[in-house]
Amino acid sequence: MSWVLTILGISALVILHEAGHFAVAKATGMRVERFSLFFPPKIVGFRKGETEYMIGAIPAGGFVKITGMSPQELEGLEPEVAAHAYYNQPPWKRIAVILAGPGVNLLIAFLLFWAILFSGSVAGIGTLEDLNPSIHTRVPNTTVAAIEKDEPAYGTLRLGDRIVAIDGRHVNETSAIKAIGAHRCAGTPREGCRAATPAQLTVRRAGRTVTLSAYPRYSAQLKRMLIGFDFGSTPKRYGPFAAAGTALGEMWGITAHTLTNIGHAFTSAKVRHEFSSIVGITVATQEAVTAGAGYALVIIGFVSLALAIVNLFPFLPLDGGHVLWSLAEKVRGRRVSLAAMWRFSSVGIVLLAFLVINGLSNDITRLGG
Repeated sequence: MSWVLTILGISALVILHEAGHFAVAKATGMRVERFSLFFPPKIVGFRKGETEYMIGAIPAGGFVKITGMSPQELEGLEPEVAAHAYYNQPPWKRIAVILAGPGVNLLIAFLLFWAILFSGSVAGIGTLEDLNPSIHTRVPNTTVAAIEKDEPAYGTLRLGDRIVAIDGRHVNETSAIKAIGAHRCAGTPREGCRAATPAQLTVRRAGRTVTLSAYPRYSAQLKRMLIGFDFGSTPKRYGPFAAAGTALGEMWGITAHTLTNIGHAFTSAKVRHEFSSIVGITVATQEAVTAGAGYALVIIGFVSLALAIVNLFPFLPLDGGHVLWSLAEKVRGRRVSLAAMWRFSSVGIVLLAFLVINGLSNDITRLGG
């Protein structure tokens, strides 16, 4: 069932993206020949008016075919048809049609992030912070959320314990770390050395207050004393306007991180190894659906945002390429030749193809174990 929901979710993102193009094209008087989910060959379809609606066999996106998307297509068109062709419209109309697709994906991401924040979904809010750690959507508390095996806390603390004091002093998350760190090893600290004195932990457990002892150990990696547990956190409460502002900040942070990673992918093997294709994205989305609604909605919002980002790259046949050349035409006062467009775009296409092939290779390796 999770796979069905995953495919439906990703298909919905594609359909809504293309629906944005379709709706604005119709609204600006352009002639739409085809609205397709996936790419040909055609599996099934029907025609209504001037537009054919179909489902293709290759699940790699979708498209809206508008009459006259290139200057060559204008040749031989009947005058009444040519009047509604894409390339016979002013640049602002073309730009509006092209931006409508990514715009819908941005809107979907915003609405999903906003809904998660406003609803207070614990899993969803936590996932948003994991995607963009620069925005803190959770407030730390002193409840024990995880205990590491074979560490001093193991067998002493229990999940759900709330630490109220250490060594007789009330603490929060920050002061608790300092209080534990005040216990030192005898001599020079070294990996795993035990503190000379125990930390006295005052804990609220099942409505009772108990006092426990644990000897902190030194972590050379973290360069501090610890007893081996993690604090929990509470989702922040957001009003409608605060949720909107945080959702926009989340989108900006994810976009900046994504673009940075794409740039680094051409110079860093480590970053390249982290890339995924549509295969990996589908698997990750399926796992998110299985994990629960809050987590799944954030991941779908992230995929929608990524779809918008990639489509806005300034290379044909991506949406950003069409916007770029419409703007160039407006500035120059005349059309740019199709050959010049494709010469410029060929560099970007090669780079994007490299990333797609690399991502697919990574996914095959991961799925193959």
